[in-house]
Amino acid sequence: MRERDIETYLVERVKAIGGEVRKVKWVGRSGAPDRFVMLRTGLRVGEYYTTSVWVELKAPGEKAKPHQLREHKRMHDMGQLVEVIDSFEGVDRLLGISK
Repeated sequence: MRERDIETYLVERVKAIGGEVRKVKWVGRSGAPDRFVMLRTGLRVGEYYTTSVWVELKAPGEKAKPHQLREHKRMHDMGQLVEVIDSFEGVDRLLGISK
């Protein structure tokens, strides 16, 4: 399985529950998460309840690179939620989908 397979699955699942997904690219800055997920109804991410979350997608078993982690920390320090996902199960967990 490749990262793009997980990305396609994320987009399909979010759209299936009535949400929207945007591809993200920072201009003049590296390390942006891959996708921004927006939902009409909220979801619980850890201790937070939100209607939007930034998603960094990885191939199974891959971790975020140091420059990505630095950007994620900057975003978190500004109150943003960033999740790193490397599987279909991770997508389902994020969206609260049980199979």
